[in-house]
Amino acid sequence: MSEVFKDKSQRRGHGARGKEATGRTKDSISTVSYIDELAHHDDNARMAITTENTYQLGPNKRMPVPAVTDILKDVLTSYLQEEKYEVEWSQKMTKTICEVVRARVKELMIPRYKIVVLVHIGQLAGQSMQISSRCLWDAANDTFASFSFKNSSLYGVATVYAVYYE
Repeated sequence: MSEVFKDKSQRRGHGARGKEATGRTKDSISTVSYIDELAHHDDNARMAITTENTYQLGPNKRMPVPAVTDILKDVLTSYLQEEKYEVEWSQKMTKTICEVVRARVKELMIPRYKIVVLVHIGQLAGQSMQISSRCLWDAANDTFASFSFKNSSLYGVATVYAVYYE
């Protein structure tokens, strides 16, 4: 328990045990939760940006699917080309590839799109696999890009969804 938490709980009369009106000790545990203001702990906190409504109903620039597909191809081949499948390694590599792809797609500076990245890595053992996804979709504005990679011991499938938000 942090010192700040202990001090505040003692000042407020909260603790691990409290007294009932009859003078008996309760058996329940009382917890105190609070949020300190950002100015006290985080000097580099982001300021809230307020913007006015643009009344824009569609995107000015759509996600360039061929450019994103090239990013997926480049990242998957560079990270998975010489690798052998291992369970622990693939769990960590999935997260790493997601972060790298997301950062590279965000560098394209596509305004007003939420970017969702999914990566699957699995062992090639003669099996078949089908991957599907389902969501609310605006066919006029939302789009996606996908790329599959395989070598002698593993496969990787990466998909980037660009969902327009107003």
